[in-house]
Amino acid sequence: MNTEDRVLTVPNALSFVRLLLVPVFLWLVLGPEWDELALLVLIASGITDYLDGKLARTLGQTSKIGAILDPVADRLYILAVVVGLGLREIIPWWLVVAIPLRDVFLFSLIPFLRTRGYSSLPVHFLGKAATAGLLYAFPLLLLGDGAGTVADLANVFGWGFAIWGVGLYWWGGILYAFQVRRLMSATERLDPDERPTRRERSAG
Repeated sequence: MNTEDRVLTVPNALSFVRLLLVPVFLWLVLGPEWDELALLVLIASGITDYLDGKLARTLGQTSKIGAILDPVADRLYILAVVVGLGLREIIPWWLVVAIPLRDVFLFSLIPFLRTRGYSSLPVHFLGKAATAGLLYAFPLLLLGDGAGTVADLANVFGWGFAIWGVGLYWWGGILYAFQVRRLMSATERLDPDERPTRRERSAG
């Protein structure tokens, strides 16, 4: 079996765990409002997000499914967190809308990529930096939904990461759109029957 076709790897297991914790986080935040446990889930998500990529490279366990699972888990976590914090009125609704709107924008580019035989393109490093910033911001904003010096400091730093993260998130998305535009200009349109067989690159 090609090593890239493997499913049962340590990095993939970590990504699966992150996916399973998404509904757990939403229940903790919106149900009993156990913010301390929800905060631990977010911290666990951030740690596993770092570890799955690190271990994939260190152990030589990169795989096609891992290249899909990692960004999907990131986006689902971000979506779950902004919806959960929005419903709790911890963050404003402009922020709830701004983040998934960027992903909808990028998703709308996929049909154009498929005309050139691609499913996606490598994500610009700004996109990865933005995701990291948002994953730092959300636990801090959740911690900041309280009283006291620690909560006040967490709120300040959380908003710093959030504003910076959203800016980078959209900047990375715009650069990605320019990548698509350059690809469209530099390559020929494929016939529908050729599209599944031409090279496809994962966003990672």
